[in-house]
Amino acid sequence: MLTRPELRGTQAAVSATHWLASAAGMAMFDLGGNAFDAATAAAFVIQVVEPHLNGPAGDVPIMVHRAGSESVEVVCGQGPMPLRATPAEFRSRGLDVVPGSGLLSACVPGAFGAWLRLLRDYGRLALADVLAPAVHYAEHGYPVLPKAAEMIGSLAELFRDEWAESGRTYLINGAVPAPGQRLRNPALAATFRRLLAESQAAGGTREHRIDAAHRAFYEGFVAEAIDQFAGTAEMVDSTGRRNGGLLTGADLARWQPTVEDSVWLDYRGLTVHKPGPWSQGPVFLQQLALLEGYDLAAMGAGSAEHLHTVVECAKLAFADREAWYGDPNHAEVPLKALLDRGYAEERRALIGESASGTLRPGSPDGREPFIPPVLDVTVPPDEPSWLAQLDDGVPAVVRRTAANGDTCCVTATDAEGNMVAATPSGGWLKSSPVVPGLGFPLGTRGQMAWLVDGHPNTLAPDKRPRTTLSPTIALRDGQPYLAFGTPGGDQQDQWTLGFFLNHVEFGMSPQQAVEATAFHTDHVPSSFTPRKARPLALVTEAGRDEAVLAELRRRGHQVVEVEPNTLGKVCVTGRAGDDLVLAAASPRGQQAYAIAR
Repeated sequence: MLTRPELRGTQAAVSATHWLASAAGMAMFDLGGNAFDAATAAAFVIQVVEPHLNGPAGDVPIMVHRAGSESVEVVCGQGPMPLRATPAEFRSRGLDVVPGSGLLSACVPGAFGAWLRLLRDYGRLALADVLAPAVHYAEHGYPVLPKAAEMIGSLAELFRDEWAESGRTYLINGAVPAPGQRLRNPALAATFRRLLAESQAAGGTREHRIDAAHRAFYEGFVAEAIDQFAGTAEMVDSTGRRNGGLLTGADLARWQPTVEDSVWLDYRGLTVHKPGPWSQGPVFLQQLALLEGYDLAAMGAGSAEHLHTVVECAKLAFADREAWYGDPNHAEVPLKALLDRGYAEERRALIGESASGTLRPGSPDGREPFIPPVLDVTVPPDEPSWLAQLDDGVPAVVRRTAANGDTCCVTATDAEGNMVAATPSGGWLKSSPVVPGLGFPLGTRGQMAWLVDGHPNTLAPDKRPRTTLSPTIALRDGQPYLAFGTPGGDQQDQWTLGFFLNHVEFGMSPQQAVEATAFHTDHVPSSFTPRKARPLALVTEAGRDEAVLAELRRRGHQVVEVEPNTLGKVCVTGRAGDDLVLAAASPRGQQAYAIAR
């Protein structure tokens, strides 16, 4: 039985990981906007109301299908590392890995610029209209989510003693906000208002005013504040020491968001589009290429054979991610070979009846794979308690047995056939101290790059670290079909794969597919420091048939049951036939919300 209705409409659909964001997105249609305006408005609201998971200085890949185009583009909001960021620079500070928190791992903020690029090139509305809901919630307040309150509480001592600007931003008169309590961010509201004022002062066309806002952020007062803070402040980070940053105003000034072709694969009559290998997106396609050789429908949804097959395919695909993915502007990524059907057939032969605990990357085009060794990480001291939180780079309170990685999601579809899916993340309150005067922290995506030589994801100046962010758009015969994504760090392309297979292979409706019992493997090292792995773990929400779990254990899987409705928050919009739109949202976490009208 569904916990939420099947949503259909004739005009527009929005689904996002916060109900206020979904409502703000839908409001844009009342102003004459399209799906791209709606997604942008929703994303700016999420920067305000989910500060524990993302912010203006974070990162985002935005998948875009323009009505009538029969193609999908990607607006890349993953900023590169600073020009001063080299492995030698980190080693000179006594570091073998990039810290998961603080100032050293900051990339150029990509999220703000990417959303402006989407609005300028694909939307219709003025920046003032689209940014108005976010300004309102920053200025007048919003109810704090329970997870946000929990994270602030775990870091309150740090915010009081070390990261003072974070304390002024997230504590209320020095106290931790209670779940549901109204929290304001007047500094962020002032930042947004100043960006709008400089945009309006520029005059000219709508596009010219949006470009002026970009300049005010990346060349004006925002860049100046970041330059001053990163260049002069020394803040405690996960090393337990105080370190300054490497990011400069010049790094921001030289960056522009790009629009790229998607990577795609045909599967069961659908063309599935993903971001390139600077994300983990192609791993979704590699899993599909492997699964194409099986009759999943005949196995039955939720059977031991179904779970075993999907998990073993995931292990092979993610092993290739570890060995081969990186910024293709700086590294030779054999993407064509990785997505070749013949390569998938060779890899499929490795899958047997028993669970594999060995990380097995392939040799596309005969190349020798290389995965850097995961270094032993010294366990941080028990005191202060916040140091253990900083030592783990995921945006969650560290203690759960399930996946800790989390982020946000925004999807929108309109009656014209425009579709967008995005997974904003980075710049969360746990990552880095709030920049004085701006109301938001920098991101820490640099933690995902290696400091060893010879790997596609080796850290380098002006190079994007390979990220976990991975939204999806699927077309049918060149026409819009589904746009979807989920929070979840490394698990994003396992939980969304589960949704996709539930719908395509097992005939579930989008809402049924979203609500079905989720699972994943923790086989590969996490992309976040300290890069933990559980090679044989198969994590599943509770409630499965005990006979299925017993069979999985017999095959060698270490089955880890977690609480029901805890893995992922898949958000979906799309088209239902030629004249209806659809929306679905996961009930997990009791915050994602879908609207269709």
